[in-house]
Amino acid sequence: MMAAAQKPQSRQPEYRDGHGFIAEIIRTNRRKSADIRVEDGAVSVVVPVNTPAEKIDQLLAAKRRWIKEKITLHREMTPASSKRYVSGEAFSYLGRNYRLKVETGNFAPVKLLNGRLVVTVPNGTEQPHMIRNALVRWYKRQAEQKLTEKVNRFVPVVGVEPAGVGIRTFKSRWGSCTAKGKLEFNWQIMMAPNRMVDYVVIHELCHLIRHDHSPEFWREMARVMPDYQRCREWLREYALKLSI
Repeated sequence: MMAAAQKPQSRQPEYRDGHGFIAEIIRTNRRKSADIRVEDGAVSVVVPVNTPAEKIDQLLAAKRRWIKEKITLHREMTPASSKRYVSGEAFSYLGRNYRLKVETGNFAPVKLLNGRLVVTVPNGTEQPHMIRNALVRWYKRQAEQKLTEKVNRFVPVVGVEPAGVGIRTFKSRWGSCTAKGKLEFNWQIMMAPNRMVDYVVIHELCHLIRHDHSPEFWREMARVMPDYQRCREWLREYALKLSI
């Protein structure tokens, strides 16, 4: 099995309150300076392993205006959601609906407990935004784990070896296969039923054989997944509902 698609090492999530946003702290040996990122409206700070929390707080305070501008820009560009991010609201994970449970307090990442998606966030006007970001982070973590596992499961069936697996946000596709053979998946596919997720994984693996949608490509799909057409049609019909 290729090393690039092995199960990601688990690390304990670390967060800092930026007063109006929550920043995820990612510690790494591969950096000598800090790097702030705002993706999907969520803030993350990549720092050297031993960076003190106080220094991270100082950096967030210094860059607060820039971060808030980026968050606001993302909100303005994101289509309006019908979600209110309140307790009792349903969110789909692998085709099953789970009810959101919002608790008030110091921020804690989403946990799936007793059939509920539980998130703890401070009270205030920013609460819905923080809840959405917490959910996005949770879905991305599930996608990183589950999609890597599925790739490893289907690699010997398809008979290919991808260069790696990545999780991204795509506006109008579920995945892609790069010219270098890396598979990239849209984290939102985790809202679809399990078989649809299998379809997307197999689809991108088959692109390592045929990098087009020729009859030969679909023959490979049918060989590995005889019911692929049903999954393809399901995703076309329900794509717009797979969003938060």
